[in-house]
Amino acid sequence: MKSIARLFTAALSCLPLGAAVTITGFSALQPSPAPLGTSITLSVTATDTNPGPLTFQFSTALAQRPQSILRDFNIGALANGVWTNQPVSWSTIEGEGQYTIQVVAKDFVSGETATANLSYTFTSLVTSGGLTVVPTTNSLVALAAVPPCPVGDWVRVLFNQTSGQGAVTQTSYQPCQAPLSSNFYLGGMYANTTYNVGYEIERFVAGSPEPWLRTATSGTRTVAGPSTATFTTGSIPPGLSVLGTYSPLTLTSQADQSNIFLHSYIPTVAGSEYQISATDRNGAPIWFYASTDNFTLLTRPLAAGYFFLLQSGPSWYENSFPFNQSLRQIDLTGNIVKETNLGVLNQKLAALGDPDLQSCGSVPFPAAVGSGCLVQLSHDCILLPNGDWAFIGSIEKIAPPGTQGDKTGLNFDVVGDAIIVLDTNLNPVWYWDAFQHDGGGTQLDINRAPPAGDVCSLGAAGCPPMVLINSPGVAPVGSDWMHSNSLFYNKADGNFILSVRAQDWVLKINYSYGVGDGTILWRMGLDGDFTFNNIANDPYPWFSHQHDVGVENNGVMTLFDNGNTRIYTYGGNSRGMALDFDETTMQVTPVFVQDIGYFASALGTAQLLDNGDYFFLAGVIPGTVNTYSLEYTPTTGALTGTEVLDLQGDVAIYRCFRMFDLYSPPPT
Repeated sequence: MKSIARLFTAALSCLPLGAAVTITGFSALQPSPAPLGTSITLSVTATDTNPGPLTFQFSTALAQRPQSILRDFNIGALANGVWTNQPVSWSTIEGEGQYTIQVVAKDFVSGETATANLSYTFTSLVTSGGLTVVPTTNSLVALAAVPPCPVGDWVRVLFNQTSGQGAVTQTSYQPCQAPLSSNFYLGGMYANTTYNVGYEIERFVAGSPEPWLRTATSGTRTVAGPSTATFTTGSIPPGLSVLGTYSPLTLTSQADQSNIFLHSYIPTVAGSEYQISATDRNGAPIWFYASTDNFTLLTRPLAAGYFFLLQSGPSWYENSFPFNQSLRQIDLTGNIVKETNLGVLNQKLAALGDPDLQSCGSVPFPAAVGSGCLVQLSHDCILLPNGDWAFIGSIEKIAPPGTQGDKTGLNFDVVGDAIIVLDTNLNPVWYWDAFQHDGGGTQLDINRAPPAGDVCSLGAAGCPPMVLINSPGVAPVGSDWMHSNSLFYNKADGNFILSVRAQDWVLKINYSYGVGDGTILWRMGLDGDFTFNNIANDPYPWFSHQHDVGVENNGVMTLFDNGNTRIYTYGGNSRGMALDFDETTMQVTPVFVQDIGYFASALGTAQLLDNGDYFFLAGVIPGTVNTYSLEYTPTTGALTGTEVLDLQGDVAIYRCFRMFDLYSPPPT
């Protein structure tokens, strides 16, 4: 691990006379001005007298506000001596006015850069001084424009079906910004359905806190907006059917009232454009995200209708693997808010001195023992309270012959993990490298083979796109040593909790609000640092190959126990678990352990619901195409509960989040 000062920024130097990098053109294909919400395509041409490659970074700013990164440096395309950027579309609803769009072209080999700015004006959507609602490129998402309201007040939009069915959905609050309008994407609506739309304002009272912190005695009052509107959604695109269908096998009145099931799919249909959707409890779709990339994985919903995605597609990476190369934040329409990619991260991280985080294309062949590289972005990205991003990355590293008992006599390929934290400008400010903590003891032991024998080879399903395993002298089958699949930030102490599937362990890692040294504080699981209070006399009480580990607001740890290691020995099914853990006595006591009736060999979700029920996703059942989203009401005095909901689907689901609306993510 290394802590990096937040003064670190990508070097954007001024262009000296005779510099090799020159921007020859920068334009938007759509004429300015345009209404807010319009998607514009940015086009850049540049030359570089060096061999390149030439990369492009885009940022935007409204009026005198600071520049905000849109897309970090990504490689361009070269034709006839001219470099052009990859397609970049940008849309904003931040507010009407003149924006400055900046592009920086950089040759990372020579270090030379060139910068160009473009002015573009967006106009207000408000018509006749009242609330205005217009369609977007997503047929189930509307854009609501609220007339200007006084600075210091807060505003939100409300919408519900004109038929009176269903609850009223409330967006997140935004601060009023008169003389500018306030704009909201409205999501979570059924197709071909008409909605009433209104808005309300929290009136400012000096010294009062933000709306969600206010009390009835704070002196604030809510005022309904003077105008309303209606909006009718469109049809669902035909391609959405590739996501399969859902049917409730169980749905009782005791089920939690959170109506939204946000599904993150593992694509199984070639050419599928729709890989994320939300449905209601009956399986009816109410939102989708359309992508033309080969692979899209939603890791987390964020507040106010934003989402983190791992995305495939064109990316700056020497070995041209398209899998999990980009990390994106998107809004409800699917517009990219911010994006970085593995190529630029390799450059920034390698400059910090950890060779394990360099590009795999930088490792000379034959790959020597100790060679390592960051081969992909992996499984999870979360938003920290200060706005930083934290995500998992896969490290491929060459270990000596005989590691983990390998009998080939060749060097041995081991796939481990990293945790990387980026600031709001997408620059790394902290990292954790598992191979810096592989000395055994209370840390990791590189010679502790995965208990269930998890291995990786070139092109194997479920493995990262391995590179170093191609090197002469390396065994053709390596170790899927960690396969970490979820990352949780514990607000109580500022540390990370990492689910390490292949080791059947959960790790607590010393982040300490950004100044921690990365020490592994404890390892939870069989042969770890905790004892299990086996009050049920279970022959194998521990979890194994678990997914979606988090600590709920009541301090209980929830997880989905896929159970691979246990089931291979004892048989049985996967389980949903809630565990009380004492970090003083180092003891784990089960609170809820539910046999779900199926063996889900991979994927999964665990979540404590507002009504006290537990929700679990069985994301893939071997030999079938079925998935099951299950809710249980705990039975007093027992570790199990009563099934009150079972929504069956027929396509693999990575995670499923239960939500009251698309603006309020769950705590885990």
